[in-house]
Amino acid sequence: MAKLYFNFSAMNAGKSTALLQASHNYRERGMHTLILTSAFDDRTAIGEVASRIGLKQDADLFAPGLELLEFIEKRNHEKKIACVLIDEAQFLSELQVWQLSRVVDELRIPVMCYGLRTDFQAKLFPGSSALLAIADEIREIRTICWCGSKAIMVLRLDKDGAPVLDGDQVDIGGNDKYISVCRKHWRDRDLGPNDRAQSELRLVE
Repeated sequence: MAKLYFNFSAMNAGKSTALLQASHNYRERGMHTLILTSAFDDRTAIGEVASRIGLKQDADLFAPGLELLEFIEKRNHEKKIACVLIDEAQFLSELQVWQLSRVVDELRIPVMCYGLRTDFQAKLFPGSSALLAIADEIREIRTICWCGSKAIMVLRLDKDGAPVLDGDQVDIGGNDKYISVCRKHWRDRDLGPNDRAQSELRLVE
């Protein structure tokens, strides 16, 4: 039975790697997958999902105005889709999440979404909030804080490497701009001994 899945984590937990592995598993068995990623994320080549360990695969782009049920139905008519995989699912709109639920319920195609749960201010992204509300299965992809505890929060850093408290919810970046930490060290804005030392060095320079 087709289901809507939400696989969430903090930054740098391997979400894209997990998505690409899932797609590989389908394709290895001769089944076609449709991969979608956000048009907001321009860290790698446009129209590509890439992981930190070097895996990558071409993908279609979604933006806030794209009607996903219609788009996926058309693509499925062209070539039967065994599974839809969504990278950067936090950037989906609430409406698009409901459209994905119809892909599952009406087209009988499983949809696997991968994304962040909360932003650097510990606020839910719209897409993540909707997925947490209506997904059939919710799975956490775990990563760790510098202290060894489970990292569930994200700190945003400025150009000097210091934690940022305010700003727009969406500000694309990687390891240079974000660090995953546990709740305690998010609350304390504590980057850990290595990152703190590097931040202090940048301030001196």
